[in-house]
Amino acid sequence: MILYHGSNLTVSEPKLVAQNRFLDFGYGFYTTTNKVQAIGFADKVTKRRKEGIPTVSIYEIDEMKAFKECSVLRFDEPNEEWLDFVSENRAGNYSGKQYDFIYGPVANDDVYTTFTLYASGVLTKEQTLEALKVKKLYNQLVLTSAKALSYLKFCGTVPEEEF
Repeated sequence: MILYHGSNLTVSEPKLVAQNRFLDFGYGFYTTTNKVQAIGFADKVTKRRKEGIPTVSIYEIDEMKAFKECSVLRFDEPNEEWLDFVSENRAGNYSGKQYDFIYGPVANDDVYTTFTLYASGVLTKEQTLEALKVKKLYNQLVLTSAKALSYLKFCGTVPEEEF
């Protein structure tokens, strides 16, 4: 499996770095199989940090081996369990089981408003899930442990001309 990580610099040796905000799947190193999504994220990160240049690092992972030897939480679609998990993480309230890998849809900027309406009680869980069905949701694979990171092999970066 090929994975991408968008940032404002090359990340040849990924590390787990404490976040100053709460993300969809909690603490971890965020990747995706979608190069276009990673390029967009690299642009956003660079603008937010006001330094560096948009960079997408490329990795290879033997997912059969890694997923067999590590704990994995997988969401194949934005269902009720996914919504609860993302909502708890974004609120900083998740206290359940820890996993080495977490895979599932991204609650990106396109669905942020929907999540905000759900979190504030304007939308019910059912209304939120229905609204998310019409959104194009990309994927993310989050590596949450040093063990998970050990399976990543850095392959280089996406050429500038692809941005």
